[in-house]
Amino acid sequence: MAWLDWAALGGYFLVMLLIGLWSHRRVGDVSDYFTGGGRMPWWLSGISHHMSGYSAAVFVAYAAIAYSYGITVYVWAFLPLAFGTAVGAWLFAPRWNRLRQRYAVASPLEYLAKRYNVPTQQALAWSGALLKVFDVAAKWASVAVLLNVFTGMSMTAGILITGVVTLLYCTVGGLWADALTDFGQFVIQGIAALAMVWVVLDRLGDGISGLGTIWHKLPEGHGHPLVGPYTATFLGAYVVVKLFEYNGGMWNLAQRYMATDTPQAARRSAGLSALLYVIWPAVLLFPPVAAAVLLPDITDPQKVYALMAESYLPAGLVGLTLAGMFSHTMAMASSDANAVSAVVTRDIIPAVVRRAKELPPATGLFIARVCTVVFITVSMLVAIEADHFGGVLGIIVGLVAAVMGPISIPMLLGLLPLFRKCGPRAALSSWALGLLGYVLVKFVLESTDQTVVIVTPLVTSLVVYVVVGLLGPEPDATADAIVAAVSPAPDGDSEPVAVAVPQAAVPGASD
Repeated sequence: MAWLDWAALGGYFLVMLLIGLWSHRRVGDVSDYFTGGGRMPWWLSGISHHMSGYSAAVFVAYAAIAYSYGITVYVWAFLPLAFGTAVGAWLFAPRWNRLRQRYAVASPLEYLAKRYNVPTQQALAWSGALLKVFDVAAKWASVAVLLNVFTGMSMTAGILITGVVTLLYCTVGGLWADALTDFGQFVIQGIAALAMVWVVLDRLGDGISGLGTIWHKLPEGHGHPLVGPYTATFLGAYVVVKLFEYNGGMWNLAQRYMATDTPQAARRSAGLSALLYVIWPAVLLFPPVAAAVLLPDITDPQKVYALMAESYLPAGLVGLTLAGMFSHTMAMASSDANAVSAVVTRDIIPAVVRRAKELPPATGLFIARVCTVVFITVSMLVAIEADHFGGVLGIIVGLVAAVMGPISIPMLLGLLPLFRKCGPRAALSSWALGLLGYVLVKFVLESTDQTVVIVTPLVTSLVVYVVVGLLGPEPDATADAIVAAVSPAPDGDSEPVAVAVPQAAVPGASD
């Protein structure tokens, strides 16, 4: 890269650190650190939700699929995000906000101890935290691939540099730093992505009309919505997985809804994020789709986006494009770190150390920051060994998508009135048998069919939760009170639901 590119990349990292330092002044307690104190504007929450939803894997693993198969990656990987987030705008986003307002929770799992019981909360917390380590590790590995192409830097060095910068700003500034850097990253990444689209259209030789004429030049099948291993069954399973994942199963995204000031703002936040999932992935993925025409002989498709940037962009824009690629990973990783820290601080530690419930605010905030540091450090170590876990796409699609259902189904369905009689037996059975289904198909039967690997744990968890809840209902006044308190009032969200909530119903209250 030229010195202008290094300057652009260095300037990007500097801006992220300055935002973290500025955000530090807005963090006075654990609530500020994990949920922004409930003062985040809906548009900032929406952009942060969107930016936290995908990473540099878009420019590595998904770009490779776009290059090899065409537009199918947009259809099965990103339209489900738009659909799931749009459904969540109506069904889940306002409920997460009411949960924070009416129970002062700072973690998406904090309410589970009273909605079900402590063992259920701990099972979801421990398994979800472990899953997040691998999920974020895949993101660090994606960035390292890009850095290797652009600069020749080793994978290990790339992982450590990106992780350390992210660690510094998100540990200092909490959710405010995450959201504000998400916004800055959105702007930077937008400029870089539009520049790439412009030069690709210029290379195609048709100008803006190339958006319409390119389809006749693509290899056979690249214009089809579902090709290769990406079947209609795979798409259906992915839609359901993402419905749960992007409405709270991915804990950091639930935090974005909790951080707004009202349920209406949370709904608008989700609506904005859903709209961006329709538009922005199409912009990001157009260059690698077009690369099948412009650069038909690339031997490693994972490097297609980086090779195009190096070949086509002038000095300065290459560094800006690399910064744009960084932005998605740093957005997702920092928000995941904040979410996992919330779960460890608010859910796991108090269950293990009883005195942790009585810690002063300053001590709680210090522990939250320590947990953030530990999580990012461990995920970087796993990233260095990413190839042993199936590579970037193997982790994201195979492990994360498959295990997300068992973790998120009890958490999200537990908020809905239809499932208010589903108690601890349904939740724990759903979690345990769903994970067992994944282990059987992946490691015992050694299935290589991605559809089977994803569908089995998801369907198992969903069916078990519903059937056990129907056959063995566990009516509970506390669960009813929580579900009623987060549900909309008959005349809208302007006033709290008039429901008598016993002290035992308060998530996090002493037993």
